[in-house]
Amino acid sequence: MPCPARFVFETTPRRIPKRLPELTGKAIRVRRKRALRDIHGPVHAGSFLRERTILVNCASREFSRVFVHEVFHFAWLRLGNGRRHSYEDLLRREWSERARGELGWSAEWRKRALSPRDSESRSRRWREYCCESFCDTAAWLYSGVRRHKEFTLAVRFRNRRRAWFGLVSERGPFSI
Repeated sequence: MPCPARFVFETTPRRIPKRLPELTGKAIRVRRKRALRDIHGPVHAGSFLRERTILVNCASREFSRVFVHEVFHFAWLRLGNGRRHSYEDLLRREWSERARGELGWSAEWRKRALSPRDSESRSRRWREYCCESFCDTAAWLYSGVRRHKEFTLAVRFRNRRRAWFGLVSERGPFSI
C-alpha cells in the first residue's frame, strides 16, 4: 500500500494547504533559497525531482499557490502517459476553441509562445506548456487561493479542468 506523502520543511515551517488531494510518495524536502533563478531569470520556486527537493523564494502570501504548483511537478512526472495525453487532449480542445488566458504565469507565457505546429508535433515547447498548465491548474484548485491576477482563463475552461482533475483523483491518490 502506498504511503501518504510527507513534506520536510528545512526552514521555518509553512502551513500546507488544507485542500490538497490525497498524495502518496516519499518525503519531499522544502527549503528556502534567496535569489532563485532559472534560465529565464528570477523564479518563485524550483523543483528538483530526482533529489526530491523544492526550493522556494516567494512572499508568504504566495507560498500556498507556489508550493502546490511545485508539488504537482512531482505528480506530472508520475502521472503516466495515458493521463498526460488525456490532459494534453483537453488543452488541444481549448487551443482549437481559442481559449485565452491561463491559471498562472508559468503556463501563460509558454502558451503565448506556441504555434499550431507545436501541438500537432508534441514539440518540447508544447510538452513544457502542458506540464506548467497542469501544475498551475492544480495550484488554482488546491492552494485555497480563490482570486489572483494570474487566473485569467475563462470560467468554462476552468470548469473543464476541474472536472478532469476530479475524474483523475477519483481513480486514486496522486503519486508524487
